Amino acid sequence: MPQPIRLKDHEKDARLIRRRALVGALVFLLLTAALIARMYYLQVVQYEYHSTLSENNRVHVQPLPPTRGLIFDRNGVIVADNRPSFSLTLTRERAGDWVQVLDVIVEVLGLSEDERALFEKRVRQGRRPFEPVPVLFELSEEQIATIAVNQFRLPGVEVVAQLVRHYPQREHFAHSVGYVGRINEKELKDLDPVAYSGTHHIGKTGVERFYEEQLHGEVGYEEVETNARGRVLRVLKRIDPLPGKDVMLTIDVRLQEAAEAALGGRRGAIVAIQPSTGEVLAMVSQPSFDPNPFVTGISFKAYAELRDSIDQPLFNRVLRGLYPPGSTIKPMMAVAALDAGVITPTSRVFDPGFYQLPNHSHKYRNWNRSGDGWVSLDMAIMRSNDTYFYDLAHKMGIDRMHDYMTRFGLGQRVSLDMFEETAGLMPSRDWKRARYRQPWYPGETLILGIGQGYMQTTPLQLAQATALMATRGKWIRPHLAKTIEGLPPVDSEPLPDIQLRDPQSWDSARFGMEQVMHGPRGTARKVGDSSVYRIAGKSGTAQVVAIRQGEKYDRNKVQERHRDHALFVAFAPADNPQIAVAVMVENGESGSGVAAPVVKQVMDAWLLDDSGQLKAEYAMPVSAEVSQR
Repeated sequence: MPQPIRLKDHEKDARLIRRRALVGALVFLLLTAALIARMYYLQVVQYEYHSTLSENNRVHVQPLPPTRGLIFDRNGVIVADNRPSFSLTLTRERAGDWVQVLDVIVEVLGLSEDERALFEKRVRQGRRPFEPVPVLFELSEEQIATIAVNQFRLPGVEVVAQLVRHYPQREHFAHSVGYVGRINEKELKDLDPVAYSGTHHIGKTGVERFYEEQLHGEVGYEEVETNARGRVLRVLKRIDPLPGKDVMLTIDVRLQEAAEAALGGRRGAIVAIQPSTGEVLAMVSQPSFDPNPFVTGISFKAYAELRDSIDQPLFNRVLRGLYPPGSTIKPMMAVAALDAGVITPTSRVFDPGFYQLPNHSHKYRNWNRSGDGWVSLDMAIMRSNDTYFYDLAHKMGIDRMHDYMTRFGLGQRVSLDMFEETAGLMPSRDWKRARYRQPWYPGETLILGIGQGYMQTTPLQLAQATALMATRGKWIRPHLAKTIEGLPPVDSEPLPDIQLRDPQSWDSARFGMEQVMHGPRGTARKVGDSSVYRIAGKSGTAQVVAIRQGEKYDRNKVQERHRDHALFVAFAPADNPQIAVAVMVENGESGSGVAAPVVKQVMDAWLLDDSGQLKAEYAMPVSAEVSQR
């Protein structure tokens, strides 16, 4: 039996359609409401945020690095300036695959893999977003043209003009002025990122580092509008940077060159100080080096040659070289002993050629093995008699010696603005106990009295001690900066003057120093006889290797670099000191024969006029006391 055919229920279909239409309308209304709410949130509630974000897409703040201050010598000769140079910069955010871009740069310019590694190191060190990082300095015209032709392959790469530090005097001031170099990662952590934004160099050594804050200046900025490619369309606002302050040095270029010529290419150091002001007139450490390659990034090969050289051109012998002072400290020892009351100007010691401690068989030899007989203080300094000073040291004792020599600046940093200076060593009982866990022995006191043993000094310390002899104990720290933007540096922690119970003690020791140069048996009388002015000086010899008891020094049996160092200190004119000089010639052997002539050449360059006569401003009648003596 067939099934009945169901008729269509139009009422039911209509209800279904109405429900679907209602649901669709509700969904549409909800979505419309959500869209309107979102638009209201973005355009009204977050208006400030998105307007700023939109503005930043076209407006960028670019730092304007300040121009670094210039450095002059005392006469206005430029020793550090800023030279315009074309540099190649890369902006990582605009370069895309910047590693590949570096490969293209190396390819088109025909550079080495070492340079490629250096470029990558510089780029990875970039600090701020969208900040161009210099990767190559001092582009030639050919390199600039090559970059222009291949610009389509180098996104984010630009050729820009920049001021780069330049040292026209080259190696003459490498150890005093120092140099600037690229900011490394360690320095970056300690620097103010705002103050150094846009700046890629910082003082590394010398005056450049000590006066970094003054030389650097203050950064400026400008707001620029850019297109989608990051090209600058216009400048919206600009605040100019403040240039760094200029520094005038105390050093004289002509005297510096004269001192270098006097050293004659030998390894060594020279320091010349104006005693009355503490101004360093010349500061030579030889051999030296050209600091200019360090500014833009020295190659690995060139740096390795400097670092590994046996002559150590990077080593600042004036500030960091530690040498036994030898007999150069005998005048200071004499002042100390006179003030302590252990000797008088007329005290005499018999010298058979050696000295022995009571109840000891060991002989401490005088350099003159045959002895000088009865020796007074004047003759002891004039002849550099070791026996006299062995006896003096034994009477003084290590405690008083340490106290007095510290007053002369030994064993401490003496400069005002030379951060690289080493303190040296003035040993004491406590020092030896802490260092070696041993007591102090009497024999160590004796050899300390002639500037040997544990004592270590820098040429700068010897020059300052000599300046104190010249000023009769007036302490003025040696310094390299004469003025900073016209104002002199200030010593915030001045050292106390050396006050003696009897000021005549200075004259006794100073007279002995004059006899070294002008006395009948003075160790440097050959140099003094050729001088048109009177010099007060003292020679010294510092042992490099020890010699066994009873053995005599034989230069032919010693390697050249194991021979004694030659030292000499002096001030002049003796009655009106205008310059104090300390000279150290490595392995020069004879203080009087090698170092003394160097001292005189330096003094002549400062004190004499073109006719070879003492300049009028330095002439002074000889004191009655000196004339009588």
